[in-house]
Amino acid sequence: MLAVGAIYYMLFTGVPGTATYYATIMTIYTWVAKGAWFALGYPYDFIVVPVWIPSAMLMDLTYWATRRNKHAAIIIGGTLVGLSFPLFNMVNLLLVRDPLEVAFKYPR
Repeated sequence: MLAVGAIYYMLFTGVPGTATYYATIMTIYTWVAKGAWFALGYPYDFIVVPVWIPSAMLMDLTYWATRRNKHAAIIIGGTLVGLSFPLFNMVNLLLVRDPLEVAFKYPR
């Protein structure tokens, strides 16, 4: 979602910084969702908030580096986001306390 929306907007409007803007909005939305789950009585680390912003900054950097070649922006930006987003989120998942215990204690 981040990669497609940001690249589409950047390529057709030429406005840099769009990916970081989208990532900030999505981060705030996920904070609100996490707050809603917390208000329902689930533990604070039950919902893991995705880490959007570092990957979005890489995409904006790619846009600046490849302004003359739109196809390179799509290929390089998509690759950087595709590789970095799971990495940042795996580090984030390490902070969840015992996922199996939480999953069985709070079934869907």
